[in-house]
Amino acid sequence: MTHISPSPSPKIALFPGTFDPFTIGHESLVRRGLELVDEIVISIGVNESKKTYFSLEKRVELIRDLYKDDTRVKVSSYDSLTIEFAREVGAKFILRGIRSVNDFEYEKTIADMNRTISGIETFVLFTEPEFTHISSTHVRELLRYGHDVSKFIPKGMRL
Repeated sequence: MTHISPSPSPKIALFPGTFDPFTIGHESLVRRGLELVDEIVISIGVNESKKTYFSLEKRVELIRDLYKDDTRVKVSSYDSLTIEFAREVGAKFILRGIRSVNDFEYEKTIADMNRTISGIETFVLFTEPEFTHISSTHVRELLRYGHDVSKFIPKGMRL
């Protein structure tokens, strides 16, 4: 008798953020994260306290269009605790990026809290050196003043 073992569950990571806009730094984290997990759910959190440049719908559309040919990447929005949404999509991990020491302190605190209350692990990828100066905040500021941001956003993304 041949025993067939069940196939393992896919390793899914949630990549939460505002992504206003999604930058080449974010794209790098997704590319590198896919070397570690089977699927990444890019999740745009609804945060009423943040003044965004692009609507939630536009951000979802832009990122979905960018990854339309990659079945390993899903894009969603959520209006709950990140760990609750992670459970909802079957994610066992949260992916985060760190550009600086300041980012580290902030991300460590949240990762510790998330692990304590949910058991969900966070893994952190350090930003590639050529992208450490890029932040959505700075790109948004350039957009507000009419500057070309094409060198900071993924190729093919039309804002």
